[in-house]
Amino acid sequence: MMLDHPVVPLLGRLMMTYVFLTSGIAKISGWSGNVAYMSTRHLPMIPVLLAVAMVIEVAGSVCLVTGYQARIAAFVMFWYTTAVTVLFHNYWAAGAAMGQETHFRKNLAIMGGLLMLAYCGPGKWALGRRADADAGAKKG
Repeated sequence: MMLDHPVVPLLGRLMMTYVFLTSGIAKISGWSGNVAYMSTRHLPMIPVLLAVAMVIEVAGSVCLVTGYQARIAAFVMFWYTTAVTVLFHNYWAAGAAMGQETHFRKNLAIMGGLLMLAYCGPGKWALGRRADADAGAKKG
């Protein structure tokens, strides 16, 4: 497979989606457990924050899979992942440093992928893709 094939960005979007979509579904199915976990961080308005997280993860996943508004979704998901990483995977604090450092590093890699997607766009196989925008991007 050549790396300039249109399936490559699609596969990248699908791989990033897996993390967010499964997490969003887990928030829906395990609401009370997630509220309890978030309570350990002493956050305000936990049900509201959890609902926002769920919407970002599920709606953002739909955008990444379809490619529709993928740049905007990737940008929002980048900042969301940044906040989650700092709040929940702060390995420098006392506690389970080893596991949290792994999550922190994994999230940095995901954030890098999201930034690349926000910058480069979803690729040719995406809903809402404009041919004239792609032609202009190739000229400049």
